[in-house]
Parts: sequence; structure tokens; C-alpha cells
Amino acid sequence: MLNTVLNNDFAAAKAAPVALVDFNATWCGPCRMLAPLIDKLADEYDGKVEFFSVDTDENDEIAAEYGIVSIPTLVILKNGVEVARDMGFKPEPVLRAFIDANT
Repeated sequence: MLNTVLNNDFAAAKAAPVALVDFNATWCGPCRMLAPLIDKLADEYDGKVEFFSVDTDENDEIAAEYGIVSIPTLVILKNGVEVARDMGFKPEPVLRAFIDANT
């Protein structure tokens, strides 16, 4: 399941044992291409990784806190600590490898 972060409330993502955070924006073409893959992987990794979507336009405080300068950016958190980051659109096999290597 993909969780949507609203009102700069990032508590659930920080509290998750393992979280993948997708920093994106509605106007971003690569973000729109990545979204269906993130949805699919969120379902497949259910119970192992919690997935969060952060619209950087609506959650600018979180984007600033994490130093997001390019979107899409994927950040993996373990117990609230960043352990990995990747930017740009990636095909599904590359996304799976990124998640598997960092969770």
C-alpha cells in the first residue's frame, strides 16, 4: 500500500522499520512515469517495506529537510535514518535491485 504524506507530517515514515519515500510532484513527467511502478512495488513488498509518496510542492518542509533538489528522488529509511538515495526514473528491475540491496 502506498501512503500519501500530507501537511508535512512525516512521522509515520520515520516510525516505520523500513520505508521507501518517493519525493515527487504532479507536474513532473518522470514522476508520473515512476508512479505506477511504485504502486506495484508497494503492493508486492507489503509487510516488508512501507511506501510513502511526498509531493514536494505540498510538503516543502520535508523536501527541504531531506535536501531534495531533483525529482523524482527515492529515499530508503531504516528506523527513521536514511540509508540510501536514488534520483531519476528507473525501470522496474533497477528499482527492485535498489530496494533489495538497501532493505
